[in-house]
Amino acid sequence: MVPPAEFRSYYGRQVVKTPVWRHDVAAYLFTGGLAAGAALVAAGADLTGRPALRTTGRLTALAAIGASGYFLINDLGRPSRFHHMLRVAKPTSPMSVGTWVFSAFGAAAGVAAVAEAAPWLPRDGVVGLAARALPAAGRAGGLAAAAAAPALATYTAVLLSDTATPAWHEAYPRLPFVFAGSALASGGAAGLIGAPIAQAGPARTLAVAGAALELTATHGVEHRMGLLSEPFRQGRAGRLLRAARLLTAAGAAGALFGGRNRVVSALSGAALLAGSVATRYGVFEAGKASAEDPKYTVLPQRERLATRPPG
Repeated sequence: MVPPAEFRSYYGRQVVKTPVWRHDVAAYLFTGGLAAGAALVAAGADLTGRPALRTTGRLTALAAIGASGYFLINDLGRPSRFHHMLRVAKPTSPMSVGTWVFSAFGAAAGVAAVAEAAPWLPRDGVVGLAARALPAAGRAGGLAAAAAAPALATYTAVLLSDTATPAWHEAYPRLPFVFAGSALASGGAAGLIGAPIAQAGPARTLAVAGAALELTATHGVEHRMGLLSEPFRQGRAGRLLRAARLLTAAGAAGALFGGRNRVVSALSGAALLAGSVATRYGVFEAGKASAEDPKYTVLPQRERLATRPPG
């Protein structure tokens, strides 16, 4: 009997390059999801008459999308590179679609957040006319931002899955659900922290639902992709995702069972935000680890060839 051949790559070298993205991109993944989730919270609060929750959501969405712009441009190196991506619209490119979604969301979220200043503006003259028009403009902007939020929350998952990085590419059916759940949980968490208990009900519901979706989808990524689930369970990525699971579960439990207490509500929101950060960084690190080890490229290819029908 010939013993099974040991796995080797060409001179032990990587088959695919490690992503050149820095940790600015991991931070961008989190802040983009937070902006999307907060916009959904704000729109729901506006439609149901919860002004404090609406203000929290709108201001969080604007701050988060502003931070996203910083992280994205900092990773690109020059602001002009972002501007140049707006010269074309390419539906087959996740980066091109994401750039336009990001820009449209940012403009709408900005209008919605500016409208929160209406009560402090004078009611006379031209400024008064603007102050009276702002609430309607804010509602339109908030609803537009909410309409763009699902795409903003998930396009980054499509962007990662569209690369040759093995762990990201293999996770393409589940990664959008991980990111969507994380976005909902973080948006709800912002409402739990910033809004009074009497108005935080929808944020609590969204946070718990998002946490459940995130935990379920992440479990699939960690255990149902064969060999390519390993990078999500081992090393730095594994530690981050285990921390994310604990923080998210604790935050969801606190929101569900202790949400009537202001301190517990705020602590639950903080745990959910920290869990969302850990999830995004864990996914980012898992992709890098899978690119650095050639077995995650070669062995799945061999398995696919072995199961392919002849001819």
